[in-house]
Amino acid sequence: MSDDSILSGLSYHGEEQAENPIRPRLLNEFLGQEDIKSNLRIFIEAAKKREEPLDHVFLSGPPGLGKTTLAGIMANELGVDAKVTSAPALDKPKDLAGLLTTITERTVFFIDEIHRLKPVIEEMLYIAMEDFELDWIIGQGPSARTIRIPVPPFTMVGATTKPGRVSSPLYSRFGINVRMNFYNHQELQKILTRSASILNITITSDAAHLLAGSSRGTPRVANRLLRRMRDFAQIEGEGIITTDIVHSGLKRLQVDEKGLEKLDREILRTLITKYQGGPVGAETLAISVGESMDSLEDFYEPYMIQQGFLKRTPRGRVATPMAYKHLGLEWNSNENQGLLF
Repeated sequence: MSDDSILSGLSYHGEEQAENPIRPRLLNEFLGQEDIKSNLRIFIEAAKKREEPLDHVFLSGPPGLGKTTLAGIMANELGVDAKVTSAPALDKPKDLAGLLTTITERTVFFIDEIHRLKPVIEEMLYIAMEDFELDWIIGQGPSARTIRIPVPPFTMVGATTKPGRVSSPLYSRFGINVRMNFYNHQELQKILTRSASILNITITSDAAHLLAGSSRGTPRVANRLLRRMRDFAQIEGEGIITTDIVHSGLKRLQVDEKGLEKLDREILRTLITKYQGGPVGAETLAISVGESMDSLEDFYEPYMIQQGFLKRTPRGRVATPMAYKHLGLEWNSNENQGLLF
């Protein structure tokens, strides 16, 4: 996937600093995901009353939905420290040991991209999560021996966009499983309005409504688009984000009203015009549009499937009638008769 894709839920270098002013700090400030918030509020209050660490939390879902933000909120609600790292940064067991031996009691220890942990670090983490101890080997050869180093009771929060790649032994250590889903239109509009207020951006309600529909159900994308519309409004308008500014800005960014960008439409158009709407294998489709299969499956497909433009079948990907309509192409049901046999 292109790193400069404005609709990517992935955070690009330096974007964290831009997001910090609008990042919610408490559950009441976190908009959307109501069922998740309701349960977490109970779990957090119960842990506080018992004066115990919150049970370990596993966060999964597409990028940009607020997993890192939610980990910080848990720490704030519990009134404890937070320590943040990512799996690729933990290269050797001593890296994990160094972090865990310096935390305070009940700290929220957050590991992003936890599916990328190395096996040797995973095994060390198992014991730390269950027994709050670390296995450490001293010496080499016949004289080597294992000692256990106690660590303060803590809350492990692991986040991943690929839960299927997390090993079963690690997954089983988490007591609270949270699956985050795409946000609906109304939730994104509220998020845009809140962000605009914090950033002193003037946006009309109609413009916020229109922008929410193009944000792929993802708050990070919504806030990114909001900042770009601010630029267009400042230079080409009167500093106010109106529907005209949004229409013009999205057209220049090649984003349509359904949140599809140029390559999304190219994937659907290729599927329809070159492969009669499918079915076609993911690898073949990825090669046809010049993308990697991982990018196709992890970034482009989930949103198009959720919006009803694409289907995954045992025989491959299939474009839906909605995809034909969106691209202005005529739907021919006979093209997909092969699915019946």
